[in-house]
Amino acid sequence: MSSFNEKIQSLTQKIIRNNVWRQKESINLIPSESTPSVLVKMCEISDPAGRYAEHRTMKGQEVYFYQGIEFIRDIEKEAQQEMGRFFGCSEIELRPVSGQMANEVVFKAMVRFLNRDRPEGQPMRKMRLVMNNALNKGGHLSSQPMGALFNFVNEDPETGRERVVNFPVLEENPYKPDTEKLAELMDQHRPELVIFGKSMFIYQEPIQFVSDMVKNWDNRPIIMYDMAHVLGLYGAFQEPLAEGADVITGSTHKTFFGPQRGLVAGNFPKGSRFRKLWLDIKSRAFPGSTSNHHLGTLLALLMAAYEMNQFKQEYQTQVRANARAYASELKKKGILVEGDERDGFTQTHQVLIRIKEYGNGMDIAQKLEENNILTNYQALPDDETFLEPSGIRMGVQEMTRFGMTEKDFDVLSGFVADVILGDRNVKEEVRAFRQNFLEMKYCLPAKESIQAAAEIFQSIFSYPGFSEMFIKSLENNIMNPKEVR
Repeated sequence: MSSFNEKIQSLTQKIIRNNVWRQKESINLIPSESTPSVLVKMCEISDPAGRYAEHRTMKGQEVYFYQGIEFIRDIEKEAQQEMGRFFGCSEIELRPVSGQMANEVVFKAMVRFLNRDRPEGQPMRKMRLVMNNALNKGGHLSSQPMGALFNFVNEDPETGRERVVNFPVLEENPYKPDTEKLAELMDQHRPELVIFGKSMFIYQEPIQFVSDMVKNWDNRPIIMYDMAHVLGLYGAFQEPLAEGADVITGSTHKTFFGPQRGLVAGNFPKGSRFRKLWLDIKSRAFPGSTSNHHLGTLLALLMAAYEMNQFKQEYQTQVRANARAYASELKKKGILVEGDERDGFTQTHQVLIRIKEYGNGMDIAQKLEENNILTNYQALPDDETFLEPSGIRMGVQEMTRFGMTEKDFDVLSGFVADVILGDRNVKEEVRAFRQNFLEMKYCLPAKESIQAAAEIFQSIFSYPGFSEMFIKSLENNIMNPKEVR
C-alpha cells in the first residue's frame, strides 16, 4: 500500500510541476497547440467521458444503440448547429476524434463514392490521382501517402509510387502557389481529389482559382481543404466553402478553442450533386472509423463553440495582428523571417524564421525551451532533410488568448533574439514576463468560470462542502498564483 501511495504522490507532484511550468512559467508558441478554458476542461471530465453513444442513419432515421444517451444526443445536435453557425454550412460530422482521422474518413468516403456505380462483379478501385501540397513545402503529413492517404490512391505501374501530384510553388516565394503552373498540371492530370491545407501555413490557398477552373469539367474533382491549423481563423483568413471547396476537415484544438477532436463539414443538401458523398462520409465516420467517439470531448467542443461564436471576430483580428507584429519585430532584431515582408510575412497565426546561420533547428528549439520559450523546429522548403531543419515554426494563438497584444510580442521577440543571436539565458526573465498573462481571455470571466466549474465538479464528486472549497482554491490559485519550484 505504501508503494501505491508513493507512486500516486510522485506522479501527482510531477503533474503539478508540469502544469505550473507549461501554464504559468513558459511562453507557448507551438502553432498546433492551445489551452482550453476552464469550462471546456471541466466538460471533458464530466459524466459523458467514458460513455457510449453509437448511432447511424438507418431507413431514414437516426438509430442509437445504447440507453441513457438523451443528453449527449442533444449535445451532439447542438454542437453541429453551433459549428454550422461558425462555418455557415449545413452539414457537420463531429465523430472523428482527430484531424487526421477526419481526413481519413474523407479518403475512405471518396473511394466508396467513386465505386457506387461500378458494374456488378468489378473490384473496387482507388482514387485515380490526387493533388496536394508537398510535405517539404509545408503540406500536412495526414494528406500524404505515408499518412492518412495511404492505400486510397492508385500506384503508377511505371514508378511503383502513388499517383500524387504536388502543387507547384513560386520560385521567389515557396510558400505561395504558382497558379499558372497549377492550371497546367490540373488540366494535364485531371485529379479526382484536390487537397488544400498545410502545417506550415502563412498564406491563403488558391481555392477560388481551382474552383473556377474545374466548374465546367464533365467530371470535376472534389475540392477538400484541411483547415486543421487555421480552423479558428475561418472567415477572417479564408472562407473556403464560399470560395468553392466542397468539404473542409480539421482539428479543433489549434487556433480553435476546443479539446482535441476532429470534424468534417460542407454543404450537401438533398438533391445536390455530391449528396451521396456526404452519406459516405457519415458512414465512414461510424462505423467506418469510430465506435466510442470520446463523448467528454464532444461536450467540451460545444462549450468551445459557444466561446468561439461569441468572441470570433475580436480573437481572430488580434491573432493575425499579433502574428504580423511579432514577425516584424523579429525582423527588426536581426532574425531572418520567412515570407514576404510586403505581405506582413504572414496571414495566419504562424511565424516562420530561418536560423541555419546559428545552428540546427533542433538545437535552437531546445535552447529556446531551456529558456521557457516553446517552439517547433521545422524543415524549410529548401532543406534536404527533416533531420537538419533550418527553421523554427511558431504560432501566436495561445498567448493571444492569454492576453498578449502587439506590444507584448515586441518584448517576446527580444527574448527570442537574445537566445538565438546572443546565446543569452533569459529563463527567469521569461518566467517573470509570463506572470502578466495568466488569465484567459475570449471566454467567460474568471470568477464566473470558477463558479460554473465548481458546480460541475460538485455534480461529479459529491463531497460535502466541496463546491465552496473548490471555488476558494481556484480563486486563490488563479488570482494569487503560488510559486511551485
